[in-house]
Amino acid sequence: MYHQPVLKNRRTLLERAEKFISDTYFTDCNLRGRLYGDTCPVESISYSMSQKRIPFLEAVKLNYEPYEVGDTFGPTWWTCWFKVSLRIPDSWRGKQVHLRWESDGEAMVWMGQQPVQGLTKEGEKICYILSECLKDSEPHSMTLYIELACNGLFGAGQGSMIAAPDPDRKYSVQKAELVVFNQEVRELLTDFEMLVDIVKLLGEGNQRGYQALFTANEMVNVCEPTNPSSFPAARSLALRFFSQRNGDSQHTVHAMGHCHIDSAWLWPYEETIRKCARSWVTVIRLMEKNSHMVFTCSQAQQLEWVRGWYPGLFSQIQDHAKKGQFIPVGGTWVEMDGNLPSGESMVRQFLEGQCFFKKEFGNYCREFWLPDTFGYSAQLPQIMQGSGITRFLTQKLSWNLVNTFPHNTFFWEGLDGSQVLTHFPPGNSYEMKGKVEDLVNTVKNNKDKGRANHSAALFGFGDGGGGPTQLMLDRLDRVQDTDGLPRVQMSSPDRLFSLLEAESSLLCTWTGELFLELHNGTYTTQAQIKLGNRQCEALLHDVEVASSLALCQDNTFQYPSTQLHNLWRLLLLNQFHDVIPGSCIEMVVEDALQYYQEIRSVGTRLLQVAGEALVAKGQTEVRGQRSEDKGPVVLNTLPWERTEVVPLTDGTTDQPCGLLLQVDGSVLMENGILRAVVNKDGCLASLYMVKTNREVIYDGWQGNQFVLFDDVPLYWDAWDTMDYHLQTRLKPVREVVRPIQVLSLGGLRGSVTFTLQISEKSTITQEIILDAMCPYIKFKTQVEWFESHKFLKVEFPVRVRSPEATYEIQFGHLQRPTHRNTSWDWARFEVWGHKWADLSEHGFGVSLLNDCKYGYSIHRNVMTLSLLRATKAPDANADMGSHQFTYAIMPHKGTFQEAGVIQCAYNLNYPLRLIDHAPGSNTAVWSAFSVSTAAVILETIKQVETLNCWVCS
Repeated sequence: MYHQPVLKNRRTLLERAEKFISDTYFTDCNLRGRLYGDTCPVESISYSMSQKRIPFLEAVKLNYEPYEVGDTFGPTWWTCWFKVSLRIPDSWRGKQVHLRWESDGEAMVWMGQQPVQGLTKEGEKICYILSECLKDSEPHSMTLYIELACNGLFGAGQGSMIAAPDPDRKYSVQKAELVVFNQEVRELLTDFEMLVDIVKLLGEGNQRGYQALFTANEMVNVCEPTNPSSFPAARSLALRFFSQRNGDSQHTVHAMGHCHIDSAWLWPYEETIRKCARSWVTVIRLMEKNSHMVFTCSQAQQLEWVRGWYPGLFSQIQDHAKKGQFIPVGGTWVEMDGNLPSGESMVRQFLEGQCFFKKEFGNYCREFWLPDTFGYSAQLPQIMQGSGITRFLTQKLSWNLVNTFPHNTFFWEGLDGSQVLTHFPPGNSYEMKGKVEDLVNTVKNNKDKGRANHSAALFGFGDGGGGPTQLMLDRLDRVQDTDGLPRVQMSSPDRLFSLLEAESSLLCTWTGELFLELHNGTYTTQAQIKLGNRQCEALLHDVEVASSLALCQDNTFQYPSTQLHNLWRLLLLNQFHDVIPGSCIEMVVEDALQYYQEIRSVGTRLLQVAGEALVAKGQTEVRGQRSEDKGPVVLNTLPWERTEVVPLTDGTTDQPCGLLLQVDGSVLMENGILRAVVNKDGCLASLYMVKTNREVIYDGWQGNQFVLFDDVPLYWDAWDTMDYHLQTRLKPVREVVRPIQVLSLGGLRGSVTFTLQISEKSTITQEIILDAMCPYIKFKTQVEWFESHKFLKVEFPVRVRSPEATYEIQFGHLQRPTHRNTSWDWARFEVWGHKWADLSEHGFGVSLLNDCKYGYSIHRNVMTLSLLRATKAPDANADMGSHQFTYAIMPHKGTFQEAGVIQCAYNLNYPLRLIDHAPGSNTAVWSAFSVSTAAVILETIKQVETLNCWVCS
């Protein structure tokens, strides 16, 4: 075929190729318009609505009514089951036949009582293949069931994705028809698409880009959309281009199918179960067609859900896992938040996850897989190492708002020096689509060029599920080794990390936490979830201590292994990285709080049973608290003696707490260790260390000062608080509703109470408590909170100067700057910590303790604890209502270690437990264990459990 050469006009050639495959322009004569051939309607559709998510065998028994395409149904979170009868025309013999289904919900096709395919328009899955090449021997008539969830891939936000769900939204099916699918057209479209993207991505100055441009133009010249016989010539031109190879030094991209599914986020836990099934059954179908396909899957909880709800699908997953196609990764129960769970909770994430993977798939995971979370504790490398994991993959630090993290492949070193090989996919996404852009960015963004020549590319729809598509696989197959692009190979995490390990001698090391400079509002959002997490962590700790002691005293005692196992799994589920941070919809919050209540209810009963068993044997851990023959026994689960005031105690000490009313309405409180002057508005005018003659509160300032900020982020409402919120510091909260009143005049406890008005809608009521012999003053707080986009904090300006403050993290602590010298320092204007934070100079310091808060800001000499936020998306009612919490301030001489700050923070969080016992029981004081140095914290005592645990037996 002869044609006149054209000028080298890049724009016209490029746009010509784009229009040739456009789904908008010239579809009457371009190639895209030939993707589908003949169509015919299905014979009939009927439907039935269900408010609940029900199994298939229940669904087929529903009453079905006729349905017409375009009719609406709903509302949000309901399920619509469709019964679809169809007949394929005999004239379609030898053709590929699809059921084309387009709807604005998430659907799954059922056949023969088994799920066979997910259909989600947002996930580019609108077709179910009925026949690859229709034969006379194949059934031409059949009935399918389609389960359609009344929600989109990302929930049902009203007006925007992260807005609160619209409960009244209606849904519809826009297309339900049989179509002939032209596979040859699809192959050509993929060729064109990849060539056009190479032209765009490599740019005008790139020789290879011009070769792609002229190849695409030649293909348009020879390809006649209405004449399939012209297709081979066009395809051969593409093949010639894609077959031109790279040099030996080219970067290798290890492509792995991926489907990040949030265990709950803009949808409830129950919907996640179906998201997993829809996504993974589609993956299985792809694996059947593409034997080279590899898919990585994390989160044991999700696999456990599928095992219970879809046993047939789970069996198929196990089969493909044996073939090396379906690869379990991660080693944890869920992809948890990397900041807020306790150290013991993080250990349990790995314990439960690794046991599950070993039992169900025969192997432990070697890689920790946490693509999407809101920061990474400096303690994680040690916990990983202890769980048999030496490799780590994540991506979220590419979201840093201020500073670009300097590495993609490096060694991450934790608090104790443990190191794990860490990889951030340079394409900065865990849901790539196999496009040229993904591959170019993987090389372009790689910050370790010359040090590492291998990178991961995780492809597939994610967050809301969906996973890979055939088109993504086809794209990657086109460019396995094409000059101008990196090499691409379908690979596994083990192969990637093995190659990285082999060339790791030049890699750099990052020591300490991986701090995400975004989503810092999640340390505070949804305070009830934070409270439930902290309390349940403490309760399960206490149950295990008491049960272990009971077992030691009586080998017939039944250690509650099964119950604890189930309770821990509930707690670990709520530590998912969109639940404990509070970045979830209201339905998820309700589920989470219900799970906490279940843990409290069952855990309290188990604790009582264990305590009674201890008392029945005549020995109980009371640690300095004696009881009479009647009433409860005091159980102390911490490894040191405690002298807290408890409700059952009534008496005096050598150094009682006293109160003295002042003339101006303020109150003087003293216990021999501390002396505090409390103003009528609850602020500390003075906090004085008696024995060292040291004032704590900075001159001219007041402690325990509540302050309110405007809190309007750029977009991610529940997630972010921005640095500019610090400029909006409103007037301190000082409007007195109820002036300070004395509750207790002294003895073992002195306390006062008061109420402040935050706004017309919100109030703070606080009890300030100073107990005898206690080195800290407590602030027991109740807030009625009904604000919108406000941030409540409490400040303590102190007489300490130090360039660093110390914060408790899991099983340890770390330092962060109190200045803002650099952009890295400034980005830490709001940070996370656990039970305490400390600001110390030589010989003196001040600590803030709390029982359920995680957000801190210590700038120069002002120590600030974040208390409550008032976000409106994705939960319009987030944090509205009553809140109870306690914090404390503890001045000390020497270091915080010497002063026992760590132990005091544990005391505040682990209450003395009261155990009922029968009259006449022997309740002599007894201690089960001791620790020789205060530098060691005996964190957990439990029945032995290893990675070869009973769960795996």
